[in-house]
Amino acid sequence: MRRLLPLTLLAALAALSVTACSPGASDGPVVVVTTNILGDVVQNVVGDEADVMVLMPRGADPHSFEISASDAARVERADLLVSNGLGLEEGIGKTVDTAHSEGVPILQVGEAVRPIEYRSGKSTGTPDPHIWTDPDRVREAVALIRDAVIDHVPEIDAGAVRQNSDSYARQLEELTARMTDRFAAVPADRRKLVTNHHVFGYLAERFGFDTVGAVIPSGTTLASPSASDLSDLAATITASRVPAIFVDSSQPDRLAQVLASEAGVPVDVVSLFTESLGENGSGAGTYIEMMDSNSLAIAEGLK
Repeated sequence: MRRLLPLTLLAALAALSVTACSPGASDGPVVVVTTNILGDVVQNVVGDEADVMVLMPRGADPHSFEISASDAARVERADLLVSNGLGLEEGIGKTVDTAHSEGVPILQVGEAVRPIEYRSGKSTGTPDPHIWTDPDRVREAVALIRDAVIDHVPEIDAGAVRQNSDSYARQLEELTARMTDRFAAVPADRRKLVTNHHVFGYLAERFGFDTVGAVIPSGTTLASPSASDLSDLAATITASRVPAIFVDSSQPDRLAQVLASEAGVPVDVVSLFTESLGENGSGAGTYIEMMDSNSLAIAEGLK
């Protein structure tokens, strides 16, 4: 069966939303952000002090997303470019490199918040870019973004940026506490994660989960599983008695449904927002709302 996310319980958390990508010219300072998840974080730090241009629309896959030539040109005129890095934005890597060569200050957040490596699958040993699944690392990123904005974006009120950062950091600290409380209800023998690809390494490290496997045994959605990969995962799910497979809401779940039906134990397929924010009202309109929604669904799926 497919379990729906408890979205209605989180509507009250949608007070803040990420600015939509708008490639048009701006008279004021502009901070360009690659992903919409980071875009929401940056918007909370910047507030009204500068325009925030987010390249990836809601629902986009950061591994495959590409931008137009006109948007790429706009990036090269930014006052600051904030990217995730660690190979996440595979489709716009050249745009980031070109902006750097043009002298645009660039903050690659992932490299500065204690990145870990993939510990299983075909990406083993390479850096894991999915830093946002650990809200404590995002809190570290807030300080980095604050300092980069103050250092590089002209005509801003540094005091206001610091105040915004402090307020948002407190919200992230509260998020970590809520997630910790929810996950405490999951028995130790059921703290096993199977996802559509390897996206929860940081969450597993922070909150004490075991990443059992992934439908796509890679850190990117651009890879494809082989028949033997799927057979091995089905056997692992059966042997480990995994109760749920967590899939991204923007990706097809057909393979996950097949695995669930072939497993020798009851398995739910649970849809999450893992690599992109959803529309406002979806339960994932902001980063904090997304993480609240996901943690509720994971805790419920594994209990």
